[in-house]
Amino acid sequence: MRVVVAEDLFLLRDGLTRLLSAHDFQIAAAVDTAPGLLCALLEHRPDIAVVDVRMPPAFADDGLPVLLLSQYVEQLYARELLADQAGAVGYLLKDRVFSDDQFVDAIRTVAAGGTVMDPEVVTKLLGRRSRDEPIARLSAREHEVLALMAEGRSNTAIAQRLFITEKAVSKHTTSIFTKLGLAADADDNRRVLAVLAYLNS
Repeated sequence: MRVVVAEDLFLLRDGLTRLLSAHDFQIAAAVDTAPGLLCALLEHRPDIAVVDVRMPPAFADDGLPVLLLSQYVEQLYARELLADQAGAVGYLLKDRVFSDDQFVDAIRTVAAGGTVMDPEVVTKLLGRRSRDEPIARLSAREHEVLALMAEGRSNTAIAQRLFITEKAVSKHTTSIFTKLGLAADADDNRRVLAVLAYLNS
């Protein structure tokens, strides 16, 4: 998998490239400026870009998978990343990545079209939720399931985290889709749309 890394701090940039190389990622380019990032993306056409929040991914609407890294939650960038409803985006807080396996899994998930959000990002984005919105109709358990979906977890992972069966997760997910008015449609990923409704409410 070919990766472009964009980080303005040398130690972090070098550390990221070494970590990813050790996990068999091919580093197409490692840059320290936004213009350098744009040039690298155009030249190398990577499978994913791992980008510091100070170099916001305006190129995300081209369909390139993007994993954004930040010291703090930038709600505007998080919302912009999720705005096209297509997935293949992630937002992690640097001081909450506790292992290389966690980080590598996040990159692979995003590159495969999934969505990965740090729980703290999810919490911040949910802070402005109104009681009148469809999200308010969800039960406490459905909120838990949807929050874990927003973190990019599979039904199996959600079941393990909540100590319930996968069948129960499936029932909760169906109920969430119904309460949010998300009808089955071959052209839409209801899981992504549910997370967007959750984060944008």
